Amino acid sequence: MTAILFVVVMLAGLFINDWTFFILFSVIHFGCWWEYLRIIEKIHTVKFHPYVKLGMMVIGYGLMLWFCGNEYQIKGYGLKENISLPVSIAGFVLLILGIFQKTKIELISFGAAAAGLLYISLCWGLLIDLKSGIFWFPFSIKEEMEHGQLTMRETSSGAWYMAKGFVVCWTIIFTMWVNDTMAYIVGSLIGKTPLTKISPKKTWEGTIGGIILAVIVMGLFSDFTSHTMFGINGRYTIPSYFWYGLVAVAAITGTFGDLLESKLKRMASIKDSGHIMPGHGGFLDRFDSLILSIPFCWMYVFVFQRLLSH
Repeated sequence: MTAILFVVVMLAGLFINDWTFFILFSVIHFGCWWEYLRIIEKIHTVKFHPYVKLGMMVIGYGLMLWFCGNEYQIKGYGLKENISLPVSIAGFVLLILGIFQKTKIELISFGAAAAGLLYISLCWGLLIDLKSGIFWFPFSIKEEMEHGQLTMRETSSGAWYMAKGFVVCWTIIFTMWVNDTMAYIVGSLIGKTPLTKISPKKTWEGTIGGIILAVIVMGLFSDFTSHTMFGINGRYTIPSYFWYGLVAVAAITGTFGDLLESKLKRMASIKDSGHIMPGHGGFLDRFDSLILSIPFCWMYVFVFQRLLSH
């Protein structure tokens, strides 16, 4: 029942509209932060003041808001232009208030906690940026036309088609699910060689098998989806190899994300990061792979675009 509810909430947030996507990952952002700070407290045997915790989470949320696109506006006020900075300032004030509630500051533990700005907030911000993004891909026909989410523009190097970034986000997120599922199945069937002491149940066979099957399944699915949604007259507008490369980057880096969170939990001597989903752990347990894969996928898309523009 927990798994079914999780899938329903995720699909609703991903597919209804831009705002459900934003609300979904806002909740996930704060959930991940809460569990991350709890882990850091256990690793360093410290106790952060509630204002310190809240301040860091709010500062991080302000960072995440900075990546929101033009579609995120409330009565003409953009979340990026008008809300991001005030939220960050409010978080900074809370953080200062919390710091002065204690006479001693543990710099190592404080620095480890502040690393959550990169580990959590920046990563979710980059996902929002991908969702809000507009990506241009070269095409051979030189004539202006519009087709649903597809628009073309003329450049000195030829015609370019525009694809909204939501398909990129879907691909990354579903790749994590497929990779985890396939790795579990392959590992259960033929897994014999342990991958690492950090996560004893993982095997090389399961890890490699999961990555290969994820690339095949999600590469084909994303390629077909992009053809259906962004194709004109039966012709591809987005290179097929773009999707296979994206899925490969997501699957490989996602595996390291899982291992990183497992390492943190082992250092904290806990089994699950949280208990928000009975039988499935917490937010970090569910999204550890996705968190680390996002910046690498964002970089892949950015570099891909830069290479095509030259």
